[in-house]
Amino acid sequence: MIPTERRQPREIDGKGKTVRELLAGRKYSIDYYQREYKWQTKQVAELIDDLSAKFLESYEPGHERSAVAEYGHYFLGSIIVSDKDGRKFIIDGQQRLTTLTLLLIYLQHRLKDSEQRGQLAELIFSQKFGKHSFNLDIPERTDCMEALYSGKDFFAQDHPESIANIRGRYSDIDESFPEELRDLALPYFVDWLIESVHLVEITAYSDNDAYTIFETMNDRGLSLTPADMLKGYLLASVTDADDRVHAGKVWKERISALMDLGKDEDSDGIKSWLRSQYADTIRERKRGAAPGDFDLIGTEFHRWVRDHEDRLDLERSGDFVRFIDRDFAFYGHWYQRLRKAADTFTPGLEAVYFNAEHNFTLQYPVLLSPLQVQDSEDTVLRKVRVAATFLDILIHRRIWNWHAIDYSAMQYAMFIIMRDIRGKNTDELASHLHHRLDADSETFLTNPSFRLHGMNGRQIHRLLARMTDFIETRSGMPSHYVEYAKRGGKDGLEIEHIWADHAERHEDEFSHFGEFAEYRNRIGDLLLLPKSFNASYGDLPYEEKLAMYDSQNLLARSLHPNAYDHNPGFLRFIERSGLPFRPHPEFRKADLDARQELYVRLAEHIWNPARLEEEATTSGASGSSGNDF
Repeated sequence: MIPTERRQPREIDGKGKTVRELLAGRKYSIDYYQREYKWQTKQVAELIDDLSAKFLESYEPGHERSAVAEYGHYFLGSIIVSDKDGRKFIIDGQQRLTTLTLLLIYLQHRLKDSEQRGQLAELIFSQKFGKHSFNLDIPERTDCMEALYSGKDFFAQDHPESIANIRGRYSDIDESFPEELRDLALPYFVDWLIESVHLVEITAYSDNDAYTIFETMNDRGLSLTPADMLKGYLLASVTDADDRVHAGKVWKERISALMDLGKDEDSDGIKSWLRSQYADTIRERKRGAAPGDFDLIGTEFHRWVRDHEDRLDLERSGDFVRFIDRDFAFYGHWYQRLRKAADTFTPGLEAVYFNAEHNFTLQYPVLLSPLQVQDSEDTVLRKVRVAATFLDILIHRRIWNWHAIDYSAMQYAMFIIMRDIRGKNTDELASHLHHRLDADSETFLTNPSFRLHGMNGRQIHRLLARMTDFIETRSGMPSHYVEYAKRGGKDGLEIEHIWADHAERHEDEFSHFGEFAEYRNRIGDLLLLPKSFNASYGDLPYEEKLAMYDSQNLLARSLHPNAYDHNPGFLRFIERSGLPFRPHPEFRKADLDARQELYVRLAEHIWNPARLEEEATTSGASGSSGNDF
């Protein structure tokens, strides 16, 4: 029977959905005119931090998984889609949906429970007639997504921007995912993510309607940001008209400079400033704990300032002018300088760059904490170098001892440090932070068998880049750290095993493959070399590769006797440092043991706490890069 009247589709439909409801059995596409996937490390790290923090507010180890149903909910925002004859095209929200899909793939790899893995698979792809297609159905991304889902390598060079970003952000998820969620808590987190994280799907049945909604939400109806609201509150408290105009001009100039750094950098700069100078409390990591200064500044700093006028000495009109004209201008300027040093390798501020390479965003409030508005530029640079060097040492000690360095794992410790070093002079700062490192029970010596494993490849790469660059610059050669730290691509370097993956060549020293494999992955067996070298020579016996090493970087060359002939800079470095460099005509187990000891001692040398006093006494922006530390 043919109906005499056909129901017209609704023009706009908005509905809240869980991650499961949004993705299970659904397909989303994007039109050709949509922009690329552009999220960077910062946005991914913030999403992981927000999700994990919300989950950990409710999580209690040991209870039944059914209790997850009572956990707090998290709102991930809205997406706008245009429904064209049953096909859904994303108008707004592809950045979040793409990142969410990458997170689901990552979690699917880590889960041990096959049933839960199957649940996630349904949210990632759907299967029809024996073929599967991704629920975020964008053909140009299929090969990359397939490689990630299958756990295979995918080289993103010579691909569109979206592909390179997808590959990079997947690696960022691996680095940012909190250690405390990786084991027993993981199944609980996955249940919570797919059942208690919500989005609003706004569906229009024509492109015109969809874009009208998009424009209204992002242009005409744009909400004030926390920075806007803080500005309004502060300027409204300035009674003199001329003072208000001046303070408004200073605010605008500083905010503009911060926004030039990137999205949300104005808010991030304000958070770092306020946390560094005023956060005295932090929420305890237990269920039901109240948020402290650190947490409230991170979520609603405009309200926090308004509620803490007494602590901020905001009483008269002039106090509000001072808060903008002196305090914000000073800390905003230095936050900007630090962020630029994090993005560009800057002489004297190398440690800021190194810390940023590990996505260590907590460094900014820590580096601002000891600064005082009356400090000269030279004093500020000394303090920054001391604090950044401390973090550099702490981070690498933790990596070497297989401890997490993600936001969740480090947040409380960094809060304590920034509170304790607030306003200290340079000598006090160096002494205090040196004492903290001396009190640390774990150094590079406490894990003499440090090795490569499935989760620390990027970290090992950076360690080897630092070691290689260190011995070269201390031998009088120019720095090539930025080139050495580059992974993948035509010009990138790869981790090279000195021993090829042939256990049969070492049967006289290893009776079990497992022991050989563990030894082969020790850092003493590793180098950084161009991809072309690995492809051409990596499988050869050591004796055949040795001559090739002589034409590579100095860490590789140090295996060959020629590195010790007519190389006065290298020989002077060895003499000054006392490091046990020596050539290895053959590379047996005893040679790898010697090389492992060399790398451990080299790490102790590079990340020596005595560097703090060196940085404290070196003037200008040059730092102590010329000495032997």
